[in-house]
Amino acid sequence: MRAWPRLYAVVDAGAAKRAGWAPPDLARAYLDGGARLVQLRATGVEGAVLLGWCEEIVRLAAAVGARVIVNDRSDLALMAGATGVHLGQQDLPVAAARRMLGPRAIIGLSTHDDRQVAAAVRQPVSYLAVGPVFETRTKDTGYAAVGLAAVRRTARTAGECPVVAIGGITLATAPDVIAAGAASVAVISDLLTGGDPTRRVREYVDTLGAA
Repeated sequence: MRAWPRLYAVVDAGAAKRAGWAPPDLARAYLDGGARLVQLRATGVEGAVLLGWCEEIVRLAAAVGARVIVNDRSDLALMAGATGVHLGQQDLPVAAARRMLGPRAIIGLSTHDDRQVAAAVRQPVSYLAVGPVFETRTKDTGYAAVGLAAVRRTARTAGECPVVAIGGITLATAPDVIAAGAASVAVISDLLTGGDPTRRVREYVDTLGAA
């Protein structure tokens, strides 16, 4: 697998709409800022609309050599030619997604406690996500903030498998999260801070380094 970018930029359709952005346009802004790993998350969006967004973002990403992950929808990831899928605990089983997408696809899995981490490392995942690291209002996971200690524990358990930390991460806290053992920080709301997402992404890339 190619070097894992420190920034995992998440295009959340709800957050994008509240900030006045269409998801493909926001993805373009992130890519222009230097993001090279982008996730599209659009819960509850009609399938045909979501597929169109996926295809457009995949096309934009291909022009700069970036990778695109689709949240939840392995079928749309396959149809759009995305790099892979991110799954939650209640989504399609990892093994089924792996059969659908093949051995080279990136498949990530959300974890929220040590028990889920221990189960995840026995599955054919490409990375583990851990969170929410800090309190967040972007998504109600049903779990309390796990803190940096959980990032450290997850990194130790995961071994060579990259750990992606998510939840309430800001430019100020991101270096501490990386120092705790995360390969990447997945960021949603803070990339919209200041109203210039291209510049904000560039600040993350400059602060954290490319890999």
